[in-house]
Amino acid sequence: MESFARKNDSTVSSCLWVGTGLGMVIILSLNLPSSDDLRQSEPVMVSPSGTVLTLKGAVLTFACLDCMGTLTRQPYEAWRDPHSADDGDKTRKRKLVMHSPSSSQDMSDHQFAVICSEKQAKVFSLPSQTCLYVHNITETSFLLRADVVTLCNSVCLACFCANGHIMTLSLPSLRPLLDINYLPITDMRITRTFCFTNEGQALYLSSPTEIQRLTYSQEMCDNLQDMLGDLFTPVETPEAQNRGFLKGLFGGSGQAFDREELFGEATAGKASRSLAQHIPGSGGIEGVRGAAGGVIGDLTRARIALDERGQKLGELDERTASMMASAEAFSKHAHEVMLKYKDKKWYQF
Repeated sequence: MESFARKNDSTVSSCLWVGTGLGMVIILSLNLPSSDDLRQSEPVMVSPSGTVLTLKGAVLTFACLDCMGTLTRQPYEAWRDPHSADDGDKTRKRKLVMHSPSSSQDMSDHQFAVICSEKQAKVFSLPSQTCLYVHNITETSFLLRADVVTLCNSVCLACFCANGHIMTLSLPSLRPLLDINYLPITDMRITRTFCFTNEGQALYLSSPTEIQRLTYSQEMCDNLQDMLGDLFTPVETPEAQNRGFLKGLFGGSGQAFDREELFGEATAGKASRSLAQHIPGSGGIEGVRGAAGGVIGDLTRARIALDERGQKLGELDERTASMMASAEAFSKHAHEVMLKYKDKKWYQF
């Protein structure tokens, strides 16, 4: 970023800020060629500035604020289409766009450098390199992610701790604004993919194919319904084109017919009463689901009733078998009695 590399610097220059896992911050000074022509032939000179800053824990993120506490954006190069017809034969020179002022007088002779590690956050004043604010974020745990984001026209430091807490600190004063327990870490995928964005939002992969989005800003939460989009845009079905005679005769492609045209009563005549007829139901998918739920309930009750009836039918089978045995015995005795008194006269009884 564009900052002061040394204590005695009067102007900002291109610097590379390097953070180590032991909490050391080293500033390297980058000397770029002044013109694009020299950039092709002369290399970039990298030299240590001698500035070393220390924090607790591994360094996670850097940010630079101007004298008013506004986030200084990194310089970028505007992209232009080399094949654009507007350029013609004229070649455009590449220009690096800087957001920070070019002199210390424009910046009231200082910047704010924000450095956050796994344990604490510090704000240094540049070029004097004086530590203005220190905040120990956690002692028992450590930070997984820290980002400097814009929120409600201001800048803050958003942190995600390994114990599941989301915390925000004001900049440059490092005053705690929010500390809430959101999600304990149970999956390493969350650790690797969690990130903060501007306007109080955060994202992470909840599964290999799903993105979880959350917000810690009340303004963003109030406007969330207005920000939801539609996956599909409703479009009216266009009318079918008139098919010409020659196209239908020599087109070679099959013609799509409507079911009503092929099997409807208007063409084929009125169907017999013995034929089944499709009658569409009402309610759509919800109606089908409700009907299916009702059918499932009826089937459950019917199964319970069948179990009870099965027991009663078993008892009835036993009674029926007993009655059949009694009836068979009665028939046998009746037949014997009939044979016994078959040839006797009435006066012999």
